[in-house]
Amino acid sequence: MHRLVARPEFGALLAAVAVFLFFALTADSFLRLSSLGTVLYAASTLGIMAVPVSLLMIGGEFDLSAGVLVTTAALTSSMVSYQLTAVTWVGAAVSLAVVLAVGGFNGWMLGRTRLPSFIITLGTFLMLTGANLGVTKLVSGTVSTMPIGDMEGFASCHWLFASEFTVGGLTVRATVWWWLGLVAAGSWVLLRTRFGNWVFAVGGDAAAARAVGVPVARTRTCLYLGVGFCAWVLGQHLLFSFDTVQSGEGVGNELIYIVAAVIGGCLITGGYGSVAGSALGALIFGMVSKGIVYAQWDPDWFRFFLGGMLLLAALLNSWVKHRAELGRA
Repeated sequence: MHRLVARPEFGALLAAVAVFLFFALTADSFLRLSSLGTVLYAASTLGIMAVPVSLLMIGGEFDLSAGVLVTTAALTSSMVSYQLTAVTWVGAAVSLAVVLAVGGFNGWMLGRTRLPSFIITLGTFLMLTGANLGVTKLVSGTVSTMPIGDMEGFASCHWLFASEFTVGGLTVRATVWWWLGLVAAGSWVLLRTRFGNWVFAVGGDAAAARAVGVPVARTRTCLYLGVGFCAWVLGQHLLFSFDTVQSGEGVGNELIYIVAAVIGGCLITGGYGSVAGSALGALIFGMVSKGIVYAQWDPDWFRFFLGGMLLLAALLNSWVKHRAELGRA
């Protein structure tokens, strides 16, 4: 029992159960299968990015460009496909190369300059925000991309990134299986591989990790590449779900990804947390965002509840970590 309580995601698990019971009792439509499918979809679109963001936070770093990077991925894929009249898979491949380059740039800058990741990724955030708008208007003449629904390869891309199936009234979108797969892969890497040990070591004390031979710069760069890959997955979902993309989307989402990771048990100071916890944080986000609607409350209060949960989660995580350290002493 003590080992269970000491787990980073224990507080998030209790919170998820409490939030589920609360809306199940207060919102009549919350337990309908169609409603649960909507909750899962909302949680998955956040959870896909919460996986790499939580790994990055465990490694002691942030990425404020994660939100707009998703939009960059979608815009690049769409514009390359349309302007080159290419198969949509070509656009998706170029998009993957671009977002991995951005992730690699963030990691390289962090290793070369030793500036805080907050400053580096804030600069990347601003550059991507401007580039998303400027390039889109330059290429298409508007703030959105041109439709690519009739182009070759769109159907197969739609199946992989944006399809859905319904079982007994429960509709499961493609983002849900991407989310679950990424959570499983991220948890395995963090808990079962040497790279996972490096992530904990770098986040706990980078100087000490470097002293014992951990490749600190390479570890951080790999974590930023992970952010780029997941941004590509979510960006392709947005594009192949809606056919076009607005260039101003994504701003502010980076903070929500961080909130999900903190609610899930990741400490802002680094060296502590879990990928499974980020999934629970995303699930709580999905239940609250949709539960407020099903309970017919004013949705304007959503961010108030989100901020309250963030503060409670941070206090609970700090308490759990303190109890765990006392148990090891």
